[in-house]
Amino acid sequence: MKAYSNRLFLFYIILTGSILAVLGFVLGQLFPFYIEKFFIENNIKIDDYQLDYFKKQFAFVMNLCLIVAFIFICLVTSRLIRNLLDPIDNITQTARELTKGNYRARAYAAGPASIVDLRNSINLLARNLQEIEKLKEIEDERLKTLIENMGSALIMIDREATVSIVNRQFLDGFELQLDEVRGKNFLTLGLPEKLEKFIDHVFLTELPYRKQIEIVVNHEIQYKQVYGAPVVGEHGRWLGVVIVMHDISELIRLEQIRKDFVANVSHELRTPITSIKGFSETLLDGAFKDEQMLISFLDIIYQESNRLQMLIEDLLELSRIEQHGFSVKIMPTSLQDVLNRAVELTIPRLVEKNMQFQIDADQDVIIAGDFNRLIQVFTNLITNAITYSPENTTISLRIKQSDRFGIIEVEDQGIGIAKNEIARIFERFYRVDKARSRNSGGTGLGLAIVKHIIEAHQGKIQVESTVGKGTCMKVLIPLQRNLN
Repeated sequence: MKAYSNRLFLFYIILTGSILAVLGFVLGQLFPFYIEKFFIENNIKIDDYQLDYFKKQFAFVMNLCLIVAFIFICLVTSRLIRNLLDPIDNITQTARELTKGNYRARAYAAGPASIVDLRNSINLLARNLQEIEKLKEIEDERLKTLIENMGSALIMIDREATVSIVNRQFLDGFELQLDEVRGKNFLTLGLPEKLEKFIDHVFLTELPYRKQIEIVVNHEIQYKQVYGAPVVGEHGRWLGVVIVMHDISELIRLEQIRKDFVANVSHELRTPITSIKGFSETLLDGAFKDEQMLISFLDIIYQESNRLQMLIEDLLELSRIEQHGFSVKIMPTSLQDVLNRAVELTIPRLVEKNMQFQIDADQDVIIAGDFNRLIQVFTNLITNAITYSPENTTISLRIKQSDRFGIIEVEDQGIGIAKNEIARIFERFYRVDKARSRNSGGTGLGLAIVKHIIEAHQGKIQVESTVGKGTCMKVLIPLQRNLN
């Protein structure tokens, strides 16, 4: 606008200067003729010297008047142009601010009625846009609060298959960060294959789709009720898809427990009960008369009754732990003390198989834990390591520390666990080697109990295993200083 004002001012100055120059030229040509005519008509005698003097005086006065008139016209023109264009420039600047999203900008131009009307219209538009922006901010905040606090995971993917919206539940569920997700293609996020196929299906069909899927996250099987739908904007424009996932793992787990409990317990109880009943009947039929057979049968009955007792006690223990009121007594606890006690309790079984411990626990770590419950955890893990390892091998026990956790690793040189089984080893009654675990007296409930106790400590258990080489169980318990 300033450049336009300068060009307009220059145009008027050149036009005015040209007019005054022409006027001065015309007057300069006509004045000598009229002055001579004036002297002749009035019989005034004047010599050439005086005539030249009059011409010079006239030329001086005329030029002075023209210069003064030119300067005056320049000043008046400049003021008129400024009064005309400055309000328009102010309104233009205000309009530019509005296009940039600065809805607080206001025009303060004064001038003719048309300029004032234009200013008022711009200011009214700015106020309306500001109100719309406030409403939009409120709606955006409500939508953001709703998305972030909804109990289900949500992700919205645009037409280019890049993530545009994602909530905290989704990020936490797959251990992702917002910077790793937003603006990235969903196929590069490392999502479970079944979920990627579900999203592809919604993209291809552009129709609502609902399905229950089973995925593995951190070696843990999770069940999701997934709903996908296309996002359609104004005029039917397809914008992408939105995926909502409800975690129904707990419902599935409870339903599965309800279905399998009777079958599993019956299966586990059948062997000891059958043995007790069978040997008892044999004794009653007359076998008790053979003292050696009597002692052998009674020993078997005693062992099977112990096994039956262990199974019932583990079931009761797991039932107590799974109750919502279960809690652990959190206090500063030495991992060295916990590990040493667990070693003392399991070393007899180690000696039976001619195995040995390799302990790397020179640095003690103080964690926030329940001493007795942690002994239960590591006794179980070490016992499993011994059970599933061949004779003359080594069990490695290590104490480590990270920024947030105290860590104990229990590593064996046993049979290992296949990758597709790692996610299931914490299920009730699940056994990697069913024959060996039953023969060793295991109930199949130990790792389920271990997992619940670790979760009650707000900790984690990680499993690394190679079939035929061994398994490493890594238990992470929060440090004392990180206790909330």
